[in-house]
Amino acid sequence: MTRRRKMVERVTTLMSQPEQIRNIGIVAHIDHGKTTLSDNLLAGAGMISEEIAGKACWMDSDEEEQARGITIDSSNVSMVHEYGGKEYLINMIDTPGHVDFGGDVTRAMRAVDGAVVLVDAVEGTMPQTETVLRQALKEGVRPVLFINKVDRLINELLVDEVEMQIRLGKVIDKVNRLIKGMNEEAYKSGWKLDAAEGTVAFGSALYNWAISIPYMKTSGVSFKDVYDCCKAGDMKTLAKSSPLCEVVLDMVVNHLPDPLVAQKRRVPIIWQHGDPSTTEGQAMLHCDPKGPACLMVTDISFDPHAGEVATGRLFSGTLKRGNELYVMGTAKNVNRLTQVAIFMGAERIEVESLNAGNIVAVTGLKDGMVGSTVSTMMEMQTFESLKHYSEPVMTVAVEAKNMKDLPKLVTVLRQVGKEDPTVLVKIDEETGEHLISGMGELHLEIITHRIHRDKGVEIVTTPPIVVYRETITGSIGPIEGKSPNRHNRFYLEFEPLSEEIVKKLKDGDIIMDVPAMERRDALLEAGFDKDEAKNLTAIQGTNMFFDMTKGIQNLNETMELVLEAWREALAGGPLANEQVQNTKIRLVDVKLHEDAIHRGPAQVIPAVRGAVKGGILMAGVSLLEPMQILQITVPQDHMGAATAQIQGRRGQVFDMKSEGDTITVIGKAPVAELFGFAGDVRSATEGRAMWSTEFAGFETVPAGMLKDVVKEIRKRKGLKEQIPEPADYLS
Repeated sequence: MTRRRKMVERVTTLMSQPEQIRNIGIVAHIDHGKTTLSDNLLAGAGMISEEIAGKACWMDSDEEEQARGITIDSSNVSMVHEYGGKEYLINMIDTPGHVDFGGDVTRAMRAVDGAVVLVDAVEGTMPQTETVLRQALKEGVRPVLFINKVDRLINELLVDEVEMQIRLGKVIDKVNRLIKGMNEEAYKSGWKLDAAEGTVAFGSALYNWAISIPYMKTSGVSFKDVYDCCKAGDMKTLAKSSPLCEVVLDMVVNHLPDPLVAQKRRVPIIWQHGDPSTTEGQAMLHCDPKGPACLMVTDISFDPHAGEVATGRLFSGTLKRGNELYVMGTAKNVNRLTQVAIFMGAERIEVESLNAGNIVAVTGLKDGMVGSTVSTMMEMQTFESLKHYSEPVMTVAVEAKNMKDLPKLVTVLRQVGKEDPTVLVKIDEETGEHLISGMGELHLEIITHRIHRDKGVEIVTTPPIVVYRETITGSIGPIEGKSPNRHNRFYLEFEPLSEEIVKKLKDGDIIMDVPAMERRDALLEAGFDKDEAKNLTAIQGTNMFFDMTKGIQNLNETMELVLEAWREALAGGPLANEQVQNTKIRLVDVKLHEDAIHRGPAQVIPAVRGAVKGGILMAGVSLLEPMQILQITVPQDHMGAATAQIQGRRGQVFDMKSEGDTITVIGKAPVAELFGFAGDVRSATEGRAMWSTEFAGFETVPAGMLKDVVKEIRKRKGLKEQIPEPADYLS
């Protein structure tokens, strides 16, 4: 207890000195050793005993994480490291590596300024290494590299000293190629990783030792010593003479920026549409504790005693208990803070106040959501929204086991959606089912288990089903939509959006939440004509709505209903009641009744909704299914079994790489065919395969299967098996 109290005192002293702060994330592919590294850093900082470090998985505080041996939730911890006679506050986030929990990495990257990227010396860079690097660079987060499990190279692959250095050099080159490909500007401005400079460290998180070239000069430990000690199995000597904690945290302090430096570069990236000359703009650029409080919420969790806990990065200002804050994009109700704290793993330590440049945990922010911009000012330009690299691809239906738990289940599902924005929660009006969509089988399994364990609601779940999308394949129009009273008519044109435009929408290059001139310029640059560029009215996902009409009386007051109907129609397309994407719809003419009573919601909504659904059918509608990239590494003699696993699942193999006696098969397959893949690939390769998956977007369902797939979905949803005709909507 005394040790912890001392640590808290040292942490609170340093919180108000931004030049002494480093906000870092630990990121890597699954099983490359992030949590083991985090444990050893904590042991070195004196927060846990060295005997249990690496085995305790202290940052994996949830029992589910301990049982499965993987990180599911990001964990925050603040600790102190001494370097060059000065103390530094390290705010660290340990992130998950499993592809299903990639949303946690995206959110963590918004809160930090630097990332320690771990790569397994034996496996090298893997698909998820690439994804986490991309997430870091997109957020303006500077990477350093730690090559882990060097002892495995020596003891398992039996490489000699020269070969070891060649292999380590290859890993550095590969990571540098990735950085250069993703952000050449950053690469050229000094982000290139270089062992001689000290931005790369090598070691073994499990055995608590590491080396870097600058540290070698002070400790006298050379690559030869590392090789000899590993060969002799004498890891303890290495851990004493070159402790992991010192090497890695020295690298962090030396090469990763403090908030004063980082925010000058990061604020223009994450607050692109804000004006840097405003009070809040200047305060954030200079990490000013006296400026208005500007907080970005990156995580929400529930504490049974304190209620909702919002974690986020404070870019300017100071937070104290009792502060009155406003959440942008809400009704601007006052949110009064009841507690200000920092995280120490699973524990929250309350503090008097917290300054700009820190990662903060607050209670009392009842309107906050993940991604919210929060400020002491009533009006502020919001931060860029968080872009997740995957989309929910699987759904389960859940229902309360006991009817009396139904109201509680609705509340709990709302909480689940708030805690994890990569989960979509929807109540199907027609079937009365509660649907939860997630990133994969494991993601859904964890969520449903936690609803029962943490929230105390017994639920029954269906087996997971795949999420599909609908889109149009051709252009059509104008299509007439008539209101039930026949007094109002809407004329719409339909066209598919090109891949480049869809990418711009996904990347947030075209958004509604910017001044009209800025939006118009972005559209002109993307290839839209002048007329369309100035008449974009709404964006929903990757769908766009343009109002091309001129001088129509009363349309302004009706437009909100038109957009509501358009959104409703896109939420469940005509083919299989799945979400519609990648469509451009233009409203070209409208005839409205002059009496407001005859152009109310009951008339406008069915007319527009019918026109949208009918138009989609007439333009040619197709079903899209989610795909995943598969990477399977196996010994040469199991190559056939690995390729058969992909090809037997409607997949295609598009690359094979051999290294030594192993071969890596890279392919792509539909998510619908990947249920039970883990068990099958294990038995087919006698348990010798290592594999990983990554979301690869949506692709058209093969024409030969389309009817059967649609029929199956409609049957499951309780819809008529027969696909509707345009006439059913355009009566």
